[in-house]
Amino acid sequence: MTTMALLQNKNILVLGLGATGLSCARFLTKQNVNFVVNDSREKPPGIARLKQLNSNVQLISGRWDTEAIANADLIIASPGVDINLPEIVNNRKVGSELIGDVELFCQLSNSKVIAVTGSNGKSTVVSLLAHLANYCELNTALAGNIGLPVLDVVDEDNDFVILELSSFQLETMTSMQAVAATILNISDDHLDRHLTLENYAKIKHKIFTQSDRRVVNREQELSQPAPVEPTDVSFGLSQPDDGHFGINNVSGIRYLCFGETNLVACNQLPIVGKHNELNCLAALALGYCAGWPLAQMVQGLASFEGLDHRCKQVDSGDDIIWVNDSKATNIGATLAAIDGLASNRHKLILIAGGDGKGADFNELKPALAHVDYLVTFGKDGPQIAALKANSIEVTNLIDAVNTSRKLANAGDMVLLSPACASIDMFNNYMQRGDMFIQAIREAS
Repeated sequence: MTTMALLQNKNILVLGLGATGLSCARFLTKQNVNFVVNDSREKPPGIARLKQLNSNVQLISGRWDTEAIANADLIIASPGVDINLPEIVNNRKVGSELIGDVELFCQLSNSKVIAVTGSNGKSTVVSLLAHLANYCELNTALAGNIGLPVLDVVDEDNDFVILELSSFQLETMTSMQAVAATILNISDDHLDRHLTLENYAKIKHKIFTQSDRRVVNREQELSQPAPVEPTDVSFGLSQPDDGHFGINNVSGIRYLCFGETNLVACNQLPIVGKHNELNCLAALALGYCAGWPLAQMVQGLASFEGLDHRCKQVDSGDDIIWVNDSKATNIGATLAAIDGLASNRHKLILIAGGDGKGADFNELKPALAHVDYLVTFGKDGPQIAALKANSIEVTNLIDAVNTSRKLANAGDMVLLSPACASIDMFNNYMQRGDMFIQAIREAS
């Protein structure tokens, strides 16, 4: 379908004026079609930029406008907009279409797509994929929930577009035809919006119905398609069958492997922890399904630097191992960090807390047996503290760092892995991670 056929002679409404809404406005303006923008916030952050883009566009702010919703033939909702709100559901006219920017991209783009979703690790995996593609001299764009807004690359001539997809984006998607896709894992997240884990998982699984090849996590049944097909390629921490990816143990040395072929020793990987071994295996499996050269991808692993605020060691100038995992905004991410980093070679001090968004923290309790000291802060810090005897509650992150320093001896590890969103005390997880780093360095 051509762009004009899809958009012409329609009443178009953009819901939300954040980064995604602005990219939609930029795209629609470029197509010379009329549209209206609606944001429930009185002063959404993109007002000035919207006026620069298109001084003629109508902006309705301070409420969800039921009349604008009722008049729209096509509604393009930003991921942060809950499309199940009564103001939206009860006022859409019969025959109207509600999509997101990624669905619009999928209807218009001719690029090959590799798609990644999951509760945890997806930013690492797509960033690693983009790095490996560059190493293989492939022309790719990284977009979706990370990198560029997808509509900014819709007209580019890319070999592949690598999409990180959240549940909010998948909720409005039906037209993607990815060459390869995966659900890395599923754990409690965004239940304040999706209400149940079953509903959240169902939305995540939409990625598999829109993909030619499926990459499957052997470690978790909840994230696997039913049934698993012979054409699916799996990854996991076990020894794999032929045609699948996993771990092989040779004389105490663990290797990433493809079938019986050892690819690279795990201790040579640039990112640490078992969860990152899974991330590397998933990236290799996706690239393999897309036809990328496996040997070249394995060579490219060595030069990947990892992501800020994701299990990244902080240069501290002392003898304590400080690890910034501020991007662990849900329980599953913290479980992965504890599992990947706990060791009998050092004590592990965990700093956790923030806004749990309705998650059930009891899932953390077994893993906390591998934590020597638990320090909590933030809105839901008391709920986490209640899971472990002798945990320590503090009022803020700086106090958490100072308390952890007193508990740690040389060689011990202090891990900030909050299992919570940052919105109770910070603008975002990046600000939380930056404050963690600053507090470490100011006191050292």
